Amino acid sequence: MVDFSIIGGGIVGLSTAWQLKSRHPDASVMLIEKEIAVARHQTGRNSGVIHAGIYYEPGSMKARFCKAGVDATIGFCREHGIAYEQCGKLIVATNPLEQERLLALYERAQLNGLDVEFWSAEGLRDAEPNICGTGAIYVRTTGIVDYALISRMMAELFEREGGELRLGTEVTGLADKEDHVAIRLSDEETIESRYVVVCAGLMADRLTRMQGLDVDFRIVPYRGEYYQLPADKNDIVGHLIYPVPDPALPFLGVHLTRMIDGSVTVGPNALQGWKREGYGGFNFSLRDTWEQLTYAGFWRVTWRFLGIGLMELKSAVWKPAYLRLVQKYCPAIALDDLQPHPVGVRATAVSRDGTLIHDFLFAESARSLHVCNAPSPAATSAIPIGNYICEKLEEKIANA
Repeated sequence: MVDFSIIGGGIVGLSTAWQLKSRHPDASVMLIEKEIAVARHQTGRNSGVIHAGIYYEPGSMKARFCKAGVDATIGFCREHGIAYEQCGKLIVATNPLEQERLLALYERAQLNGLDVEFWSAEGLRDAEPNICGTGAIYVRTTGIVDYALISRMMAELFEREGGELRLGTEVTGLADKEDHVAIRLSDEETIESRYVVVCAGLMADRLTRMQGLDVDFRIVPYRGEYYQLPADKNDIVGHLIYPVPDPALPFLGVHLTRMIDGSVTVGPNALQGWKREGYGGFNFSLRDTWEQLTYAGFWRVTWRFLGIGLMELKSAVWKPAYLRLVQKYCPAIALDDLQPHPVGVRATAVSRDGTLIHDFLFAESARSLHVCNAPSPAATSAIPIGNYICEKLEEKIANA
């Protein structure tokens, strides 16, 4: 019998496993991951930003986790010698509507207690000569890091403290029993675990249904395509450059991101995905597509954002359309500057009525806790999320 099992080797699962083992050194803790290495999906395919939390509703879990996560992530990096940089972020308005939204965003940042400044067009031009805009918010604490590297360090710490890491092992069954959860694995082995945490990301809905939990959401994948600028453009900006987001949309728009290795990426867009783990040139899964097409929430959210979806499709198939999204605030970038870069797939939780679930979402049974939705900034927030999960498990133990 295993005391605690964590399913999923992304940064949230690793943070939870590492902290559980630290808090309960005498307990047996196992992390199960279907890939042959950790951080193979969303964790290792994001833009590497340490988000400050400016966009999130004050008092929401996203806002609270993110603000705590900045200090926790930086503290972890300092303690373990992982490179990071707090280069700051500029959210740039380019027209009167965006300027109005920028002011509202600035007020939200102050409500969230963030260290921000409002810059005029002249201040923006002085700081970033290659960026055009009517004004900007400077978010001082935003930074950059390699989250895959953080994940590997968490895995190392977990094993060093006596945790068991099972890689290349897929979970094929979950069943609640009287005093444990039965976990069936792809090699036909069944593990009995007193408590289970599921951090399955792109497969979160399948694992909840596998265990028979009654939840009203499905994961709809959105493919995020990036480009990388040539090395001679690595100094084109000194900060991260973001457009002003449309508050009605779940994505932040195409932005310029300085990476911790010195390169600069452009993106991502948000293209409808037809394969949950589709990172190649041809990305289609019959199972994933069938599940989407037979789910009412998919059709409702698709219809709701049909115009935006068509624009995203246009930018995906016609590079000049993608370029225009960038040139809106950075005209110095040319078509030939958009060079290939690995893509990512974002797990977006959608309810049956077509509502996009923006905040963290959990489901549970007497002996399990499922992280159903861990939206950006989940990587930034991974340490406080892991702490939260540990506390929830300790409540279950106390009430058992």
